[in-house]
Amino acid sequence: MKEFAGFVAFCLVILASAFEGAQAENSSSAEARLREKNITLPAEAAPVGSYVNAVQVGNLLFMAGSVASEPKGKLGRDLTVERGYEAARQAVLITLAKVRAALGSLDWVKRVVKVVGMVNSVDDFDDQAKVINGYCDLMIKVFGESKGRHARSSLGVAALPRHAAVEVEMILEEQ
Repeated sequence: MKEFAGFVAFCLVILASAFEGAQAENSSSAEARLREKNITLPAEAAPVGSYVNAVQVGNLLFMAGSVASEPKGKLGRDLTVERGYEAARQAVLITLAKVRAALGSLDWVKRVVKVVGMVNSVDDFDDQAKVINGYCDLMIKVFGESKGRHARSSLGVAALPRHAAVEVEMILEEQ
């Protein structure tokens, strides 16, 4: 019986620790995380074609693709994986500006659901996932582990608008 009581006590400690970690993550909002990390979002960019930046259907927000203005070029020829990773991080900032404009605050995001990353790359380049990690890693830092971790696709493409290295789109769930 003593072993069982010890096991129960151990389980309660583990559960309490997990609960505290979840509370700590939830206590810091996405907007607060941006301020804590000194991340400034750009102004929302107007669409450059016949589309809108965001479409809401029910509690899902479908975001148009975002491309960073720099660096430009093709992964595996003009750019390294590290430069592509940075381009993907820049695309996050552009996307978050669009999300804030659509919802009024990033704190209305309940969950990042799906990310689709397209990497302008040569035929034999196969590190698209490493490049798109630049986008995904920063989304997790901004929204936290439980809200920011998402499903994802990473694709190699022959070309992107304005010779962009990366274009990323995503689907969010609103609270």
